[in-house]
Parts: sequence; structure tokens; C-alpha cells
Amino acid sequence: MSDLVHDVTVTVEPEYREDESSPQEDRYVFSYTVTVYNAAAQSLQLLSRYWKITQGHGKVQEVRGNGVVGKQPVIAAGHSFRYTSRAVLECPVGVMQGSYTCIDPATQETFEVAIAPFRLAGPHQVH
Repeated sequence: MSDLVHDVTVTVEPEYREDESSPQEDRYVFSYTVTVYNAAAQSLQLLSRYWKITQGHGKVQEVRGNGVVGKQPVIAAGHSFRYTSRAVLECPVGVMQGSYTCIDPATQETFEVAIAPFRLAGPHQVH
């Protein structure tokens, strides 16, 4: 999803982690790699994150926190920041979506960058 005002694109690549999951214990682990691309003419800093995780059986979890993977990266104009994180679900299917709160260091203006919903699906699940 792209934020047209600030020209930021977020892409997410989810992956089921079979080696870390235990279906018999209702533990399904997913990694997701996020790339935040700043196509704007000025740098931005990613301050905080918000995730809404909806599991296949309907349970919803919301996660808020400063930065991502322990960092509040400054992303220069024309550059990207990439990181990988994890989510643990109780069922083999879910959906994540959310947003980042960013700031323009020059103007101190904060803005939200939406992260479009993406599917988490374990083995033998319809994609």
C-alpha cells in the first residue's frame, strides 16, 4: 500500500515457519519480512508500529510499540529499510494489517503509513 502524500510504500512477505511450529500444541509461527521504501524527496523516521492480527477462529490481537525490531530507523529519500519479525498464532490461518507512525525530521510533522492486510497461512491452507 502506498501513502500518496508522503510517497511511502510498504511491502510484506510472510512465510510459515514449519521448523518452529507445533500444530499439535496449536502453535503456528510465521515470519514476515517488511520493506519500507521512501520515494519522497525528504527523509523520514519510523517512530512506532501498530499491528492488528486476526486469527482464523476470530481472536484479535493488537500490538503497539516503539519502532520495529528495536530500532527507530531514519530512511533517507529514495532508500528503503527492511526487517524480519515473527507472529505466533493459535491456528494455521490469520490476517495481519496495521500502520507505522513516522515523522518528517525537517518539519517534525508526524504521519501514518498504512500497511495493507496480508494473509498468514500454514501448510495445506487455501491461499
